[in-house]
Amino acid sequence: MSSTACVFCDLLTGDGEVAWVARRAEAPAFLPFAEDRLSPAHTLVVPHQHAVGIHDVSAQSLQATVLLAQEFARAMSETLGAPGANILNASGPHSGQSVPHLHLHVVPRWEDDGLDTWPSTISRHPLERDWLTAVRTGLADRS
Repeated sequence: MSSTACVFCDLLTGDGEVAWVARRAEAPAFLPFAEDRLSPAHTLVVPHQHAVGIHDVSAQSLQATVLLAQEFARAMSETLGAPGANILNASGPHSGQSVPHLHLHVVPRWEDDGLDTWPSTISRHPLERDWLTAVRTGLADRS
């Protein structure tokens, strides 16, 4: 993918202004624009590998991304007194994904902070009666 097609890839290659929180070999963390932050210290963690989402990221890049999200959540708890964290992700078409590059939002949480990140609606998409069997079969085929 060319760097002009992905804003996060551009940032990773040094094109654009960003406030880096941490830079690791396989995944960095940076602050979203102030007007886009869901809470103070809201941070994005992305893999260096370009992957649109959870469906196509390599296991190694996913692991590095999740581990940095965990590291950051722990650091926010220890240094900012945020006892909770929401880890948010939208992957692929129809998920609400804003940038087509895998990213985890690490959102620090405090008691009575006023933020509600849990969905307030449910999907109305119908599934076939045997959907669970089909998913289990699909998982078994991958192992």
